[in-house]
Parts: sequence; C-alpha cells; structure tokens
Amino acid sequence: MDPLVQIEHVNKHFGDLHVLKDITTTIHRGEVVVVIGPSGSGKSTLCRVINRLETIDDGSITIDGKALPAEGAGLAKMRADVGMVFQSFNLFAHKTVLQNVTLGQIKVRRRSKADADKRAMEILDRVGVANQAAKMPAQLSGGQQQRVAIARALAMDPKIMLFDEPTSALDPEMINEVLDVMVELARDGMTMVVVTHEMGFARKAAGRVLFMADGEIVEEATPEQFFTAPTSTRAKDFLSKVLTH
Repeated sequence: MDPLVQIEHVNKHFGDLHVLKDITTTIHRGEVVVVIGPSGSGKSTLCRVINRLETIDDGSITIDGKALPAEGAGLAKMRADVGMVFQSFNLFAHKTVLQNVTLGQIKVRRRSKADADKRAMEILDRVGVANQAAKMPAQLSGGQQQRVAIARALAMDPKIMLFDEPTSALDPEMINEVLDVMVELARDGMTMVVVTHEMGFARKAAGRVLFMADGEIVEEATPEQFFTAPTSTRAKDFLSKVLTH
C-alpha cells in the first residue's frame, strides 16, 4: 500500500466548536474512501482541510510526502494535484462548458489552448457531456453541470479527487448519472475521498468507510464489515436510521 495522503493528529475549531478532534488516517494511492456520518460530524471539514480550503489548528497533513504549504504558489501547485467537487457545481456562469474545463489547464498547468481543448473534450466525452461543450452552464441540468465539474477537476490530472456531497443538491433522477461517473472513476483506479449520504455508492465503490460522529473517526472498516456488523453504538444507531427505508 502506497500512502498518498497522511493526516496526523489534526484538530480544527470554528470558534468554540471543536469540529475535528485529533483526526489520524491515511489514504492510499488508488483507494476509495467514503466518509459518512450524521450532519455536523466534521465530514465536509475533513474533506476541505485536505486541500487547505480550511486551515488546521494543529497536527499535520502531507500529500505525496509533502506537507501542505500555508499559502502562495506552492499551495496553488498542490491544489492543482487535488481535484475538488462540491455540492454546488461552482462552474463559471459566463464561460462555456469547454472553457470551464480548459481554464485551469491553461492557467495552472500551462497547456496550450489546443492541448487543453483536446484534453477537455476527451474528459467531457468520458463523463458523457461532450455534446454540451458549447453551451453555458445555465443551459444544463444539475446532473450535467455536476459532471462538467467532475470533468474540470479531472482535466488537471489530479493525484486525488475530493467529493463533498456531490449529489446532495441534485434532483433524485440526476443522482445516479453522477454516481455512475464516480463508480467508473473508482474502477479506473482514481484515488478518491467521497463525503456522501448515498449508502448504495458506499457499498459499491468504497474500499474503506470512515464513519464520523462529533468530530471524531468512530469507525474505519470495509463496506462489508461496516454495513453488516458495525462495532460502535453510534454507527449502529446511524445505520438503523438511514437503512430502514
């Protein structure tokens, strides 16, 4: 197993609220880690500290053996290696789908426009929206916009992809089209950390489930172990609520 992200004794406060409590875990290259737990358990914050969208109070995070830079060019370079997909699609409304997917490649990866266009079209095709390349984001459905957001992150050739509840803003009929793309990515060996409420996806795609509650990792297990024989009371209680319907 080849460690890609190492998180050691990380703490994070928002004022008096202790949202991450002494978090230690390792994400290995090619691994799919799904983070689940009740609202307010620290899942999204854990996702956001990995690419320093949130700073940490203490502890350490390294990506591919390098500590996270505090700011500046080093941080921008590291962020290019860490793809991020949010709940809200965060596409540039005034740019076409194609421009959304080429912008980072040209500005950060310094690719020529021709190379960036070629790469963008390959990836848009991979996520099933190549035929939407000339449209503006507002002309797309939510599911299509989220697939463009995934394509934009993938076009940077990241070492790891972070997904922060990528389907929670979508209508039910659009959720599967996004999850299907994510399952394919997992099968292709992309290293992924996915914060989600989609238990079916966790069962199908996760190599490991992290169950969080009250800012702590309460349980780490394979999906099979976690869903059939959780060890903690918190996890049993959580699963009894989410798997009953």
